Amino acid sequence: MRVMLKACMDTEKANEAIRSGTLGKLIQESMEQIKPEAAYFTTDHGKRTAYVFFDMQDSAQMPVLSEPFFLNLGAEITYTPVMNAEDVERGLSQLGR
Repeated sequence: MRVMLKACMDTEKANEAIRSGTLGKLIQESMEQIKPEAAYFTTDHGKRTAYVFFDMQDSAQMPVLSEPFFLNLGAEITYTPVMNAEDVERGLSQLGR
């Protein structure tokens, strides 16, 4: 299932990771593990935030993918099912109209 992982990072922990030079490495390693179809980095409610879109094969992946963000950045993590345009079209075609 295609999902969006949203990681809102604690500002102070992210600042520490930037100062120590570990934030870039953490993001790079996470992206290599997740293999996203897209990843965007911005702010949300004043916090550094990552939006990562990928195909989750098994919900057992959630702890493995989340823990680096929890442990190193004090992040708040959410997973949300998402669709691309093809998914929406396929879903709408099944409405039977």
